[in-house]
Amino acid sequence: MIFPTQARSPEFYPYRHGIYFAFFNALNWQVAIGMPTVLFLQQLGASPFQVGLVFAWTYLLTPLQVLSTVLLAWLGYKRLALAGWGTRNVFLLVPVALAFLAPAKPQPWMIYAMIAATFGYCFIRATSTSVLTTWIYQLVPAGIRGRYWATDQLAGGVAIGGALIGYALLFAFLPVYPAFILAYVVALGGGLGSYHHLKQLPDVERPKPIGLGRVARETPRLMFRPGLFRVYLWLSVALFAAITPISPFGAYYLKTTVQLGTSGVLMLTMLTYVGLIVANVLMRAHLDRVGAKPFFQLCFLTHILIAAGWIGFLGSDGHPLWILPGLYVLMGFGAGCWNSANLAYLAQIVPEHDRALPVSIHGAVITFAGGCTPVLWGLFLNVPGAVPGVNVGVLKLYFISLLVVCAGLLWVQRQLPEHSGHGKLFLAGSWVWRPFRAMANFVNLNEGANPRR
Repeated sequence: MIFPTQARSPEFYPYRHGIYFAFFNALNWQVAIGMPTVLFLQQLGASPFQVGLVFAWTYLLTPLQVLSTVLLAWLGYKRLALAGWGTRNVFLLVPVALAFLAPAKPQPWMIYAMIAATFGYCFIRATSTSVLTTWIYQLVPAGIRGRYWATDQLAGGVAIGGALIGYALLFAFLPVYPAFILAYVVALGGGLGSYHHLKQLPDVERPKPIGLGRVARETPRLMFRPGLFRVYLWLSVALFAAITPISPFGAYYLKTTVQLGTSGVLMLTMLTYVGLIVANVLMRAHLDRVGAKPFFQLCFLTHILIAAGWIGFLGSDGHPLWILPGLYVLMGFGAGCWNSANLAYLAQIVPEHDRALPVSIHGAVITFAGGCTPVLWGLFLNVPGAVPGVNVGVLKLYFISLLVVCAGLLWVQRQLPEHSGHGKLFLAGSWVWRPFRAMANFVNLNEGANPRR
């Protein structure tokens, strides 16, 4: 069973609402900023640039998490989290209203409404997401944190996998707009459920304001000072910039050019979580023994295979559909290998007594860079005319660049030194399923928080 009971897990039972929250929250964000929203934008006639922009909001707005720590010192962990989770659901009413209109010929203002609504959702989300991980981290005793985060991941994964299968069935048997309405209603229900379970969790002592002056001074020094951290940071930036556009533009191409149904795209998306689970099972069995670099190699090799597979698929005009399930499993596997190896390697190369700032800067920079590339590629993927589509030649060029970058990174990572095994991981539960929480560690820079032990 995922959810703890008093009889089976008495030491874990007081924190059960956090696990319930993880389950319901996954139902919310997976629709609001995931593949269903990408597909809804395509249904409305959005261009690749507009799809890339909406997909990028989550990443581009991550710097707001630093500024939100000012609110954290004023409101505290629980009130700020509740304010965010209570407000962002309002923006999901926009796609529900548009789906109720069921436009046979969508108007341009509908796309702009979706872009604005998703921006609002991500803006509110960015001001509250970073507090959650640190709040739970302080609330749950150290002796059961590992089990808690593992269960948090499992609850979110079960919710996402089950929801994607359910959405695929909806789109297989219902007209497209009623299916989108039901998907967004589920997301709204997930938002209400997550808010309810957040309210049940006790608060912890609020911190003093973050030292933003120190952040401003140290950030450029850490980013550009010669040394191992700089090398690893920019290696990570190159990877994130290269791989982030795969998901939105792959789905957009399949929907507009290959004419694959919405249910098919959602089932393929579900397969990425299969690959992610396989990668993390492999990591748990071998990471301590072999270290992070073999998983970097697996990540880069996997993305080389993904790029080669897509180049071949595009070159044959999207006919060998049998290749797609393997490509999507590989996407999840590559992401899982990266998450695991990254957490392990960062623990080796940053000072144990002062980890929060460099780890947060690493997460912030790579996340922001990853958010820029879908927007930039989207500018060139547009095709002229009123019918949505993808410039296949430019999409091929993107995947060629992905192959070249990952081949280069495969060579560069050989130069990285590594100790045997790995150090203590950083809040692993927040990164494995949701790497866009990359800046959550900034909250740890606040002074005065006294974790409950």
